[in-house]
Amino acid sequence: MAISVAASSSMAVMVPRVPAVSTRCSAVPYLPPRSFGRSSFTVPLKLVSGNGLQKVELLKTRASSEETSSIDTNELITDLKEKWDGLENKSTVLIYGGGAIVAVWLSSIVVGAINSVPLLPKVMELVGLGYTGWFVYRYLLFKSSRKELAEDIESLKKKIAGSE
Repeated sequence: MAISVAASSSMAVMVPRVPAVSTRCSAVPYLPPRSFGRSSFTVPLKLVSGNGLQKVELLKTRASSEETSSIDTNELITDLKEKWDGLENKSTVLIYGGGAIVAVWLSSIVVGAINSVPLLPKVMELVGLGYTGWFVYRYLLFKSSRKELAEDIESLKKKIAGSE
């Protein structure tokens, strides 16, 4: 008899109470819809009722076709064909492009290998922070050093462009 009383009392504790009529919000209170001109956005909201969860959309999103810009693929392809036909050394461009792809692939392998060594990533972070601090102190902190940096950048631009 004592066992049946204990079992029945534990069953009464395990049964959840669900409100029969009341509906309440579990996330945020109800906000009235706002108008945002031509476009708006949708906010899903879950409501708890006697039957379960329901989704209510407060605001809906619509994009205007006037504001979107589309890329003309035919124009892009013809432009690329014209540039490719205008090149004299096509093999050189292919070699440089392939070399760039191989260099990115190899650098990702090297970074992955460095990242797998236990203390090396933290040491590299410290080196990077140290260099950043030195660069800020050397070139960005004082006005005269900022002018020097700007002059160095301009001379480098001229060397690259071939005007020097």
